[in-house]
Amino acid sequence: MKKIKIHKEGYSILLVIALLLIVSNVLIWRTDASLALKATNIVVTFALYGFIAFFFRNPSRVIEVDDNNMVIAPADGRVCAIEATEVYEFFGGEKMMQVSIFMSPLSVHANWYPISGRILYTKHHKGRHVAAYLPKSSSENERSVTVIECANGNKIMAQQVAGAMARRIVTYAAVGHPCSINEHMGFIKFGSRMDIFLPLDSKIYVDLHESTRGNETIIARLPDKNN
Repeated sequence: MKKIKIHKEGYSILLVIALLLIVSNVLIWRTDASLALKATNIVVTFALYGFIAFFFRNPSRVIEVDDNNMVIAPADGRVCAIEATEVYEFFGGEKMMQVSIFMSPLSVHANWYPISGRILYTKHHKGRHVAAYLPKSSSENERSVTVIECANGNKIMAQQVAGAMARRIVTYAAVGHPCSINEHMGFIKFGSRMDIFLPLDSKIYVDLHESTRGNETIIARLPDKNN
């Protein structure tokens, strides 16, 4: 039986919630509430804590690829957009292929690097918190942008987008540092979206509404390019 691992981003939150739930249960048991109400409170407590722990689960996934141009899904979820779009941040209006993955509150919310390479650029943008499945969330919501240069010179952008419930995006990327598939690039807390922007002539292997598994599903193959 596999042990359920908790992502490090959940440690402090789970500790605080555990303390709050313990205090609330002690206070309720010290009142004159009925035994049925007290028992119900305990059941709700365990269910709530179990759900939050489930949200911060951290599955161990390792993928081996023999093609450095393969782009791997950075997140669990469902493909909500595949379209050509103009990307102005960093790329100055270059037309690129966008593949977006919507993560529900039940998805694993750890994010992986979609490809190995070197971090060229990273920036956090403050913004709104509209539903992450809406197209405007890519440009209006709070988001964190990371640009990766691959071994053959191709450049891609991975964008973590906060959703209606999400209130914190964590990004580990640092400019100039190497990155690799099988490594976490960050974490988004409570409902969100991942956008990947690829060279326009990339080969896309997923379809709209298809489910993805982070660090397992092959999203696309970048075009061959000489340095």
